[in-house]
Amino acid sequence: MHLIEKRKYFYIFSSILIIAGIISMFAQGFNLSIDFKGGSLLRYKMDASISAAEVRATVEDLGVVKEANIQKSGDEFFIRTMELDQQQTSKITKGLEAKFKNVTYQSAESVGATIGSELTRNAILSVLVAMALMLVYISFRFEWTFGLAAVLALFHDVLIVLGLFSIFQWQIDSAFIAAILTVIGYSINDTIVIFDRVRENLRMKKKDDTATLLNKSIMQTLNRSINTVLTSLLPLVTLFLFGGSTIKIFILALLLGFIFGCYSSICVASPIYYEIKQRG
Repeated sequence: MHLIEKRKYFYIFSSILIIAGIISMFAQGFNLSIDFKGGSLLRYKMDASISAAEVRATVEDLGVVKEANIQKSGDEFFIRTMELDQQQTSKITKGLEAKFKNVTYQSAESVGATIGSELTRNAILSVLVAMALMLVYISFRFEWTFGLAAVLALFHDVLIVLGLFSIFQWQIDSAFIAAILTVIGYSINDTIVIFDRVRENLRMKKKDDTATLLNKSIMQTLNRSINTVLTSLLPLVTLFLFGGSTIKIFILALLLGFIFGCYSSICVASPIYYEIKQRG
């Protein structure tokens, strides 16, 4: 399979996704949760048999808020929504008490926009620092060309996931950042496996040109890459379907990231390395 020779098709496919995502980011931005743009967090104690979906439907039916993010932990329910005043909070409490039994109001907290902007800065910084450290590490263990190709492939993965979340307006919360960092770790691991095989083949001093050597290295690790991503996707798909609404977006980010991480390791990182070597 001549993947390096077909790299232009991969570039076109990736460019379409990335450009569409960037246009969406500028045109409609992101659907940010209160973690980033501020809001209210209400905490209640209710029967553990009550589901988060039931609480969400009840809160939204009251007409106080358009959308509420409900998290359940045992018999405690956390309601995240837009900034609420005391009257709106009281209306939600009374609505829950009328719908369910044994409802106990615990507390209400506000997340200001200032804290949200600080979280945004920290999130961006954490992703950039992770990539910078990986660039240094791979450059030290291999060579700078491998490090640069791997980090550019990581940017590719992050941009595609961010673009898809912007296009479809899926909500981004603090858990999304954890998902992105997990994706970065997964993707770089898969890329290093391929690059390690490339380095081994280079040490054998074969007379193959760079494209042929890269194709061989990819094919030698292809089964491992595909099997790894499949075994990772199976439990993620199960969690996405049956894990409840509170973790759906987090799992979705992981699913997209793992799929495109595997794709970039095979079809993007090695072609970028080839381009760097050709111009070196």
